[in-house]
Amino acid sequence: MGSEIIDNFWVIVSAVLVFLMQPGFMCLESGLTRTKNSINVAIKNIADFVFSVLGFWLMGFGLMFGLSHRGLIGSTCFMPEFGDNFHLMSFFLFQTMFCGTATTIFSGAVAERMRFSSYLQVAGLLSAIIYPVFGHWAWNGLNIGTTAGWLGAAGFVDFAGSTVVHSIGGWVALAALIVIGPRQGRFVKDGKPVDFPGNDLPLSVLGTLLLWIGWIGFNGGSTLSMDARVPGIIVKTVMSAASGAAFCLFIGYIASSTFKITFLINGSLGGLVAITACCHCVTI
Repeated sequence: MGSEIIDNFWVIVSAVLVFLMQPGFMCLESGLTRTKNSINVAIKNIADFVFSVLGFWLMGFGLMFGLSHRGLIGSTCFMPEFGDNFHLMSFFLFQTMFCGTATTIFSGAVAERMRFSSYLQVAGLLSAIIYPVFGHWAWNGLNIGTTAGWLGAAGFVDFAGSTVVHSIGGWVALAALIVIGPRQGRFVKDGKPVDFPGNDLPLSVLGTLLLWIGWIGFNGGSTLSMDARVPGIIVKTVMSAASGAAFCLFIGYIASSTFKITFLINGSLGGLVAITACCHCVTI
């Protein structure tokens, strides 16, 4: 019983760390957008988390972790009443934070160019249906140690969500951008990009560091227990972020003859996303 309490405590602590990614994304995105749009980005970040939590409880958790129907969708556990099942409560909390992260990835891509009402509709669709359905394919049965989704049963491995969380958020963002098109004035006639300087780069650096902290829970908590794997997973997560930042800064300097803070920001985030799927099995 003691070990079960410790395991659940670690999952809850990890969920809190993942929650830190929400203010991290808000700071990152608000700092990198123009001043006139920073408030719009901030309200989208808190609104998408609010509605993703509600949507995931209403439909998403059941679609993702309910009893599998042919490995495609869940058919139970909608609007769950947890009772005294503390395992289920801590697992739901952790997975809700994952859903919120997938949803907020979308906000950065459409910053400055999407109506708030339209944004909420896409965020609701992503959190209640799109993310949970794909999550079912890869992760259904995760909480009980089985693999029921068709993709997971076929051998697909994504330990902490490089594809399930980050890629799904990215693909939805790409679909929206294809419809919306580029920012006005972002590209001139010859296709050369025009730099839109962020209004508060120190705020973006703070957001990046908050995301580093959040990723400790994101990857480390995906063990769903406090065991011997956790320290190594956390070390590899931090090392990957640092390596991505350093490599991006190096390549960026070669390409532009300039050291830019955005090289470090984007490189570290790229390193974090890259390690998420395999942090349990690769070496330093």
